[in-house]
Amino acid sequence: MVREQYITSTEESGAPAAVLDYIYKIGIYGWRKRCLYLFVLLLIIILIVNLGLTIWIMRVMWFNAEGMGYLQVTADGVRLEGESEFLFPIYAHEIDSREDSALLVHSTDNVTLNARNANGDVTGSVSVGPGHAQAFGQHLNVSSNTDKTVFYADAKEAVVGTGKLRVTGDEGALFEHSVETPQVKAEPLKDLRLESPTRSLSMEAPRGVHVKASSGNVEAQASLDVILHSTEGLVVLDAESVRLPNLFKGIARTSGDSQGLYDMYEVCVCPSGKLFLSKAGVFSTCNESQEC
Repeated sequence: MVREQYITSTEESGAPAAVLDYIYKIGIYGWRKRCLYLFVLLLIIILIVNLGLTIWIMRVMWFNAEGMGYLQVTADGVRLEGESEFLFPIYAHEIDSREDSALLVHSTDNVTLNARNANGDVTGSVSVGPGHAQAFGQHLNVSSNTDKTVFYADAKEAVVGTGKLRVTGDEGALFEHSVETPQVKAEPLKDLRLESPTRSLSMEAPRGVHVKASSGNVEAQASLDVILHSTEGLVVLDAESVRLPNLFKGIARTSGDSQGLYDMYEVCVCPSGKLFLSKAGVFSTCNESQEC
């Protein structure tokens, strides 16, 4: 507030005469002043609330110099401790777990991992859903921690790199085409069965086929023929006794004195390889039979 005083002189006496004081008030008064103070007070309150919320968020989110709570920013990337939930897709060059714990990826629907090229096209994908697991790519390679190939598959072949392939199903394994393997072995105290319900079953090897049962029998059954064939060697039946219980009995062409000498038979072999029984006599009776 500034006060200004004006002094004038009269024409008669020449003495200055005091003039009434005029006061000019400069500033904000009245309701404007109260509104200004109220607005300033409101800004201070908002500032204090924002500062309190900022401090509370920093305390809850665990902001620090290294990162945010369990999320730490390191020179190698981002390190996340504990469990985390991602609501949208995550893009990363590499995801590793701690040395003393496993990496668990969980989803209520499915988990999909995609690999893209420079153009953004998907070149490989692995999807694990509630009822199936599906992989898409040029080839699939499963390796052990020693970089040894355990399983490999592409459009031409599938390779099992382990020393032993174990099938534990009750129905065994079903192969629609040929199978190449050095050994087929059953589990201890269980039978090994090779079966072809509608077609033929063939076992071939350049150095022979070895069939062995350590504590049981070896049975070969077929609706038509069972053929044992060796191109350059022999077919050896090495056992304490070899039995052919249902061998056919031949019929002699003529009845001679040699027939019916004893109730005994001899095994005859035709040039075609057919076996049959013939009544034993003093001499061989195979030539007298009409089976060949």
